[in-house]
Amino acid sequence: MKSYRQELWFDLPQRMGFVNITPKVEEALRKSGIRDGLCLVDAMHITASVFINDDEAGLHQDYERWLEDLAPHEPVSRYRHNLTGEDNADAHCKRQVMGREVVIAVTEGKLDFGPWEQVFYGEFDGRRRKRVLIKIIGE
Repeated sequence: MKSYRQELWFDLPQRMGFVNITPKVEEALRKSGIRDGLCLVDAMHITASVFINDDEAGLHQDYERWLEDLAPHEPVSRYRHNLTGEDNADAHCKRQVMGREVVIAVTEGKLDFGPWEQVFYGEFDGRRRKRVLIKIIGE
């Protein structure tokens, strides 16, 4: 069995945003030479997420509104975590809802997606550099 590892780095200028990283994951898969196996894509920060869904702008706006309703950023005093001097407790909660990682089957050298599926990086406490791990194993 072979394995391949690559990191992606992000520095979104806004507090919350979503980036379609499917082309970068597909490029990593091509570089790996793996034709059959599994591809893990993992947000390596506790205020960021990786998830799979549709690449539709209205849906992403719905996510932003829904997440802000679930865990509003302000008032920051509502969160005990923010008593440590942080102001990002909401980002931790949003990440918990959206998830840490995805695993995608690799079949015949391609990501084995269902209709409309794409991979996204979700940022909930932006304006600083964060990374995503891609780990591919297989033959």
